[in-house]
Amino acid sequence: MSTARTAPEEPVRYERRGSVAVVTMNRPEYRNAQNSAMTYALDRAFYRAADDDEVRVVVLAGEGKHFCAGHDIGTPQRDAHLPFERRAGLWWDHSGKQGAESRFARESEVYLGMCRRWRELPKPSIASVQGACVAGGLMLAWVCDLIVASEDAFFADPVVRMGIPGVEYFAHPWAMPPRIAKEFLYTGDRMSARRAYEIGMINRVVPRAELADRTGELAARVAEMPRMGLALTKRAVNQAEDLQGMHAGMDSVFGLHHLAHAHNAETAADSLGGMDVRAMKEAGS
Repeated sequence: MSTARTAPEEPVRYERRGSVAVVTMNRPEYRNAQNSAMTYALDRAFYRAADDDEVRVVVLAGEGKHFCAGHDIGTPQRDAHLPFERRAGLWWDHSGKQGAESRFARESEVYLGMCRRWRELPKPSIASVQGACVAGGLMLAWVCDLIVASEDAFFADPVVRMGIPGVEYFAHPWAMPPRIAKEFLYTGDRMSARRAYEIGMINRVVPRAELADRTGELAARVAEMPRMGLALTKRAVNQAEDLQGMHAGMDSVFGLHHLAHAHNAETAADSLGGMDVRAMKEAGS
């Protein structure tokens, strides 16, 4: 079995287990919150998996107790102001810009642009979710074709508390029925793995101790199918979603998302409506 690893201090680990690439977010001390360094490292890992002819399936996982607690809005390594080499779009470098010009350029690249491209990875992807899958973490799970969750996993998008209508990759009405999506957003409440399974948002719920093995078994089974057949099938289903309005709907909501940021910047302490990590936790997220 061929195995290749990056250095353990990297924000993302890459390992090949036979025909399966395992991409692991590696900021467990911050519940794998997404700073730009980790997001661009994910991008490199997905490119690596796409380029490797031995890889048939990609598994996305999170190190530690939680899959991903969302965007980094308060760790010591928060790097939203820093420039990075852009690959997901043609918007200019956000660093050094002001106001909506900076936010729109950055989020078009790092969130909406990257997530859309990862969704189009021509190899099946499986999210392996434990603990928190919150806000920006939802985007990472939703770009994957299949989701296996442990019994302790929970899902939430509490950003309406910031006055913002959901995260940038607005897949809510396609990941779940519209009325469930409204309740999910209006309340900001946590959705259990069992409930997520009942509404069809995830594929399987397994005991926490079995999560890695059960995800690996599913990945290995999918990897037995012809590579071209898998790629074309993935494209067919993605196209069907887009014909149902997913791509255009996301563009529309992305504009509303940035209207909310701009409104907050004019009327509150900052573009997040004055909400930081502590405030969000105290509000119940």
